[in-house]
Order: sequence, then structure tokens, then C-alpha cells
Amino acid sequence: MRLPRRILTLHTAPGRRASSAPAGVVNFVPACSTTDLHSLELLQDFVTRARRLFVITGAGLSTESGIPDYRSEGVGLYARTDRRPMQHAEFVRSAKSRQRYWARNFVGWPQFSSHQPNSAHKALQRWEERGKLHWLVTQNVDALHSKAGQKGLTELHGCAHRVMCLGCGGISARAELQKRFLALNPDWSAQAGGVAPDGDVFIEDEQVLHFRVPPCEACGGILKPEVTFFGDSVNKATVQFVHDRLAESDAVLVVGSSLQVYSGYRFLLAAGDRKMPVAILNIGPTRADHLAELKVSGRCGEVLSVIQPL
Repeated sequence: MRLPRRILTLHTAPGRRASSAPAGVVNFVPACSTTDLHSLELLQDFVTRARRLFVITGAGLSTESGIPDYRSEGVGLYARTDRRPMQHAEFVRSAKSRQRYWARNFVGWPQFSSHQPNSAHKALQRWEERGKLHWLVTQNVDALHSKAGQKGLTELHGCAHRVMCLGCGGISARAELQKRFLALNPDWSAQAGGVAPDGDVFIEDEQVLHFRVPPCEACGGILKPEVTFFGDSVNKATVQFVHDRLAESDAVLVVGSSLQVYSGYRFLLAAGDRKMPVAILNIGPTRADHLAELKVSGRCGEVLSVIQPL
């Protein structure tokens, strides 16, 4: 039976300033109040009633590991800069755009690849171990769920830790490409500005003019991160696979996503068609609020770390 929808806002404890970001990590988490006990009890009840929970996560989960997102108020990329992410068509057609992208990615890679799972990633992995979580779909490309040990996982938009060739389709490790960049550009350096959500940094265009980008070692083709750029679409087989996992589930929990991108939102529409109970944990409104019976506004790590997979 579908429960009445309840919109909940977490309240601030007097005199308490909470942050779920680890010490020393730049805080890209939007301002949000801390958690009240009643809200936790309602979410705990939702999780307890689920037997095969389908979870979809977004960038709001990884902000607590120091990775910025695009849309968060005040701290997201769109709020901090007028820069916009790489478009698929631009990357494919323009060698200069690829050079600029890879130069920025080269500079940002050591920091991006060093990010670690936070308490929210670890909580979801524990839920899987306990048999509560049936499948997890992430819209993130940072590999943090894999680093946390998640097994039943679909990386909907790919993973920045992998590189693909647009010619032969070969997949290789991003860490290996970093070694090739270093060999080709031993004397190249750039002054980096702020970090972007998908692993690169802000550097001026004139700094990238002499940066050299290697081709695919197997066929000489164009190398691209194995991620879905803006303007591209998710592989149809992947979409169908996720729909099949959703059909096996009995409840949906959204964690840290506004669901503004259709590739993730479509699964909430499908859950609505199936009359599946939906709960959302996110700071700020989402595209699927009207489909949720329970909406909790709060920090992912702060909330999930106290919810038990009963």
C-alpha cells in the first residue's frame, strides 16, 4: 500500500555546526541543518520495510568526499563559475577541445583519483553485505562506490578511472594513461585554479597549447574517458539492465541526487508506474519529489550512518 507523501526538513540542533566532510577535505556540501530524531525514525521505518532495496545515488553523495557537483546552491560548479562541462560532440569533433580537456584532466588526476569513500558510501556497502540493498545505480563517475567495496553496482555514466578508444573500443586504466602523459610531457606544467566535478581543473587556454595527447596504443584512435559526456546517451543495454534490477526490487531510495538529468530520472518514473514506494534523501528539491512518499533533506553521510539495515 502506498503511504501518504511526507515532506520532511531536518532541523538544526541549537549551537551545533555539523559537517560530514572528513577533516582536511574542501567542503562542497551545501548548507543544511542537522538531523532530528523523528526524521531518522521515519527513514529507518522505510528501510526496514524494504526487502530488496534499489538505491540510486548522485553527486550529493560524493561532495562529502571533497568532490564538487554541478548544481548545489552556493558551492556547485554552476554557482562558482560560468564554466560548463565538456559536450560529447565538441570532444569528438575538435582536437583542440580534446587537448584542453586532457591537459586539465592530467593536472587534476592526482587529486581526483585520491578521493576516498565517505561514511555514506560505507553505509550502503554494509547494507549490501547484510542483504538489504539489492542493487545500486550511481550517476557518479568517481569510483568511490567501488573503492568502498560495493559489488551489485551499475555506474550509469561510466567511470573516470577508465579510458576508452573511440576507434577500436578498447578499455584501459586511466592511471596508465597518466604515465603516458608524463612521458610525452616531461617539462610541461600549468598553474591550476579550482577543481571541477569530473576530475579536471581550471587552467587558462594558453597553458595547454604545447600539451601532447597520445593516441590509442592498439589502433592509433582517439582516447576518451569512459564516461557519458553531456549531450551523449547511456548505452541501451545498460539502461535495460538497470530496469531489470529495478523490476526485481520492492522499494527505491534516492541518495544525493536532484535527478535533473533524465538518464537517472527515468528509473523514478518507472518506479512510479510500478507503484513502488520511493524515499529521497537530498539537500534541496529534486525532479522526483512528487513521486516520493518520504522526502528527507540532510547530509547523506550524517543520515545513512545511523540507519540500520534491519
